[in-house]
Formats: sequence, C-alpha cells, structure tokens
Amino acid sequence: MSLSIYFIENSFIHYPGRVRYRMSIRSKSVLASVLIVAFLVAAETAAALSVSGSTTVLPFGVQCAEDFNTMQSDIDVSVTGGGSGVGIKNIAEGISDIAMASRKVKDSEKEAYPDEEFVETPIAYDAVCVAVSQAVYDAGVTDLSQEDVQAVYNGEITNWADLGGDDEAIYVVGREVGSGTRDTFNGMVMGSDEAETEGVRTNVGSNAEMKTAIVNSDKAIGYLGLNYVQNGDLVAIAYEGVEPSADTIKDGSYPLARELYMYTYGEPSEDAQVFLDFVTGEDGQTIAEDLGFVSIN
Repeated sequence: MSLSIYFIENSFIHYPGRVRYRMSIRSKSVLASVLIVAFLVAAETAAALSVSGSTTVLPFGVQCAEDFNTMQSDIDVSVTGGGSGVGIKNIAEGISDIAMASRKVKDSEKEAYPDEEFVETPIAYDAVCVAVSQAVYDAGVTDLSQEDVQAVYNGEITNWADLGGDDEAIYVVGREVGSGTRDTFNGMVMGSDEAETEGVRTNVGSNAEMKTAIVNSDKAIGYLGLNYVQNGDLVAIAYEGVEPSADTIKDGSYPLARELYMYTYGEPSEDAQVFLDFVTGEDGQTIAEDLGFVSIN
C-alpha cells in the first residue's frame, strides 16, 4: 500500500523505497533569518575599543585600526578625531578607551580628573611645520625666525613685503581652542600655550582644514603637522634656518619637533594594551613612517 504523509511547513513525501524532503518557502525564510541572527551574534562577540582625539594623529590611528581589525577578530577598533583636548576629556569621562594627543596632558586636565592617572604611551615623532602658500614661497619667503612668526601672529607684521615677499597682505590662519597643535605652536613659538594671537584672521578645526585654507589662498601662513605638508600647493618653510624633515626631527635640530601620544585613563585594559602594542610595534611603526611620521624605534 502506498503511504503519503504531508506537513504544512516541511513536506515529507514518502513513496515506496524512497523518502523526499522538501522545504517550503516559509521554512527557507525562517532558516535564513536564523543564519543572519547567528552571524550578527558572532559579530557582536568582538570587543569594541574606541579611540578619539588629535587630528594630527588621526590618519595614523585610522590606518592602524584598519590593519589591526583586518588581522584579528577579537577586538574591533573605531577611531574619531575632535582634537587632543576632546580625546583626553573622552577617556576621563568614559566615552573613549584611548585618546590620541599631539601634546602632553595638561596640569589643568589632571586637576579636572583626579581620580585616575593619565597613562602615556609615545607612538611617533612629528613636527609643527610653519607653512605658506606656494606663491608666497616662490616670491622668496623660504625661512622665518621665531621673531618673524611671532610678529605675524601678534599682528605686528601684516604684509609679506616686510618678510622679503611680494607687497601682499598676509592671510594668517590659526587653530581653534582644544587643538594640541595650537597648544604646541603657542608654547614653542609664542612663548605660552595661552598666548593671544591677534594677527589670526581665521581659526580652523583640524590639520586638514588648515591645509585647505593655505592651499586655497596665494598669501597664507599657517602651521600643521609634518605629514600634512607632504604634497599640495603649500610649502613647509625653514624655521630658524632648519627645514622640517625626518632627519632634523630625529637629530633634534628642528626646533618645533614633538612627540605624539596615546593615553588611557588609568592602566590600559587588556584590549587597549593589545592595540597599543600593535601601534608601537613593527607593523604600527611602519604605518607611521609610510604616513610621514618618524618612528619611535
């Protein structure tokens, strides 16, 4: 006798000597949903690690995170900018796990967040470069002293003719409050990281915006990290007779050389330490050099 058994969802069709299994459309949809959920659950098992801060360090941090995320699946690193001050504030308030900074933590920041210590990890060397529009450089402004730059940013010198250039008004670009590069420039060039720079006509929020402002003008001066002056219609001029380069940063002859950092608030977590080890290791330092920074090794 022939026997046939039917189920609404999954049809089992029995014939003498053979059994066939056929999935309904609904069953296939259910299976697909289960697989998607399983994939999402697996993806969520990766621990999230948040990094934020300095726009100088940002390209380095982003590339390190991309390479690090590709080579392993246990920790998922995300990176955002905002400035050194923002990154330091974020780790102290638990918003981020690691801060990127182009300066050391200030005493005022330590006083504002006294519960834990800010733990510092040097990650690369860099320099604050004084840069001018290509047209300014071509007109003869190729080297400025500290006194020259101070006078420009104080508003005492306002025309390029006074510095050996064309008879053109100087378009002075600065950085917004909270920028580590601004603090370094003010401290090293102007004499105090709280210095007033009354000659500035425009303040920008990042190194990328600084570069755009200088490139889009034929009479601008500004300051930015070494890796941002590798190409484009702007030139990093000599400062106090020394041009910024990997060699002059390493030998200490360039006056505006600086160290770059990553910070944690308190001792790094296990996941944070794994990422910091990658950044300061061979792979991370190769990325640093490829991007125009100088390795700490």
